[in-house]
Amino acid sequence: MSQDAEVPGAAQQWSRKAAGSLRRYRVLAWVTGTMLLVLCLEMLLKYAFHAGGLDADGHPEPVIGAWVAFAHGWIYVVYLVTVVDLWSTMRWKLSRLVTMALAGVVPVMSFVLERRVRAQAVARIACAGAAGTGAAQVGPVDVTARTEG
Repeated sequence: MSQDAEVPGAAQQWSRKAAGSLRRYRVLAWVTGTMLLVLCLEMLLKYAFHAGGLDADGHPEPVIGAWVAFAHGWIYVVYLVTVVDLWSTMRWKLSRLVTMALAGVVPVMSFVLERRVRAQAVARIACAGAAGTGAAQVGPVDVTARTEG
């Protein structure tokens, strides 16, 4: 079997893997961003407005609940796993990994970056899918220069 005959199958397999990684990343980016906003609201209500009141020692009481910080922390860990998975699948630069990881701790940034990452990943997956159908002879690695900025 020639190497050219194996390329379409490999391109289709990579496209499926990349699409799955992208889907997981998108879900976790939205969940992480939402939980970060809830955490920011909790902190604002707790420390700026003392909405929950103070305990006997004079420390602010939780308003929404102490679970918010714990939940965001663990969700962020899972988000980081999906970021590394997508980054390694797409073979982006290290700076992209750092940017995607930081988006989970900067309010609203995960929503903004998710949209940008999605557009670039979808374009790259589409090129690989076209290679898999024989419409183009461009593999997933060759497209990096065009989609990364």
